[in-house]
Amino acid sequence: MSAPGAESGGSNSPHWPLPAGALRRERHFGDRELLCFAARPRTLVQMLDEAVRRAPQGDAVVGVTDELPRRLTWAELDAAARRVAGGLQSRGVGPGSRVLLILRNRVEFVVAAAALARLGAVAVPVSVRSAAPEVAYVVAQCDAMGALCEADFCGLLPAPADAPALTLRVAVGGAAGAPYGSPGGSTPAPAGLTDWAALAAAAPLDAVHAAAEEDTATLLYTSGTTGKPKGAMLTHFNIVHSAMHYEACMALGAGERSLVAVPLSHVTGLVAQWWTMVRTAGTVVLLDAFKAGTAVALAARERVTHSVMVPAMYQLCLLHDAFGEHDLSAWRVGAYGGAPMPPATIAALAAKLPRLVPTNCYGATETTSPASVMPAGQGTARPDSVGVAVPCGELSVRDAEGRELPSGQEGEVWIRGPMVVPGYWGNPQATASEFSEGWWHSGDLGRLDAAGYLQVLDRLKDVINRGGYKVFCNEVEAVLAQHPAVAESAVLGMPCPVLGERVRAVVVLREGPAAEGGELAAELARFCAARLSDYKVPEAWSLSAVPLPRNANGKVMKRALRESA
Repeated sequence: MSAPGAESGGSNSPHWPLPAGALRRERHFGDRELLCFAARPRTLVQMLDEAVRRAPQGDAVVGVTDELPRRLTWAELDAAARRVAGGLQSRGVGPGSRVLLILRNRVEFVVAAAALARLGAVAVPVSVRSAAPEVAYVVAQCDAMGALCEADFCGLLPAPADAPALTLRVAVGGAAGAPYGSPGGSTPAPAGLTDWAALAAAAPLDAVHAAAEEDTATLLYTSGTTGKPKGAMLTHFNIVHSAMHYEACMALGAGERSLVAVPLSHVTGLVAQWWTMVRTAGTVVLLDAFKAGTAVALAARERVTHSVMVPAMYQLCLLHDAFGEHDLSAWRVGAYGGAPMPPATIAALAAKLPRLVPTNCYGATETTSPASVMPAGQGTARPDSVGVAVPCGELSVRDAEGRELPSGQEGEVWIRGPMVVPGYWGNPQATASEFSEGWWHSGDLGRLDAAGYLQVLDRLKDVINRGGYKVFCNEVEAVLAQHPAVAESAVLGMPCPVLGERVRAVVVLREGPAAEGGELAAELARFCAARLSDYKVPEAWSLSAVPLPRNANGKVMKRALRESA
């Protein structure tokens, strides 16, 4: 069942009232008939230029490095991006070049993102929590020619002999955490690496590549059922529509200040916050790492109006002793996703921050973030729902054969709209299996009611949600299978009151349980840590010689394992 208003053009939707003519049907990505915003920027650079024109002296970004705030106005950000674009272009970066960003939440990240957009290059954000094999896979899969990397994490990059196409390697940040080229001097870049200061000091590039709106602007890698990450191709068209969806659904306007506590390398930090603040000419206030006390103090000092966090982060803020000591009255939108917000947390936020509206959002990397949003003020009455389709979006619940189901019936959630990516980079097989006529098959089990409200009931794909980070179980199981002591394994999610879930591994050993089982568990943890992001490493272990329980088809019965655990 499509969301109400999808066929009528959406302009009279009771959920998202928009002016007549705001939406129209268009054909994109070959054969997709999509509802789109009629008036919109065509590229990310157009969106950036509009922000500079609207608020040249307004804060664009506030970053905290070693507790020292750094600020750039929109005019300063624009000037810095032009210089870095010039430096990158002189080193071979051009339209379509794939460039990794292995950076924390820091000012250089948004400067680099803006510079790459000006060049028509493709930004490839990668988590600083990645392991070296994961980075090497991304470099090879997208044939990256450049990487801008935290100096502390340059060792994650593959050796030149293993990645000869990766000719540009830029170190960002010194040992003390200060950025290269910052006032007071800079530390030379490590041998074999270009210094960020050299890019920042280049002659500005004022020319802009004339990108088409369906060009890929960003590759975000998301794991899948094969265990190999897939590069979702986020186009200018996708990102612009997602930013406009957030703007419309959250009633965002001039002067918004968004607290970014999730990584900019994730679709939430990148699109829901950075590019959305570009759309509104607002401000991103960057937290390098989430700490409740720092987050609360920064939100008060910077008069934060907006945030997108996982529910556990709001709960930790509420529990911090300093929460009641700060003036947080400017905080208006408290968006969340990745897990349900406990009713007790919603009630506590309402009591302490009566102006704050908790707003549930549902989406994925493949939907460039939002597919549904809970309309303001309706979350309390519908605590089990993730809201309704965004203005240009459509939701459908399908059976195993892809047939649309009536309202109230359970099936797989399919999503369509201008925010849905065209597919996966260099992976036509995965694209063909996960997309049908513009619909993305989410892998989530859900149902729609007659009013278009979506309830997500479970995950069809075997994935753990650890504090908003997705852990695909078969990826961890594939790594464990490489260890000589492991015969087979099953990775499960175990409930956690703070993170929602944590990772547990049930391991069948080739030679039975050893007396030093604790030592072997620690060895397996180290083995995984060398090959996986830290949040994917199991935190609890069950080691035995008993084969895993399987059904008649030979499939591991994880429900039985969860019950026994």
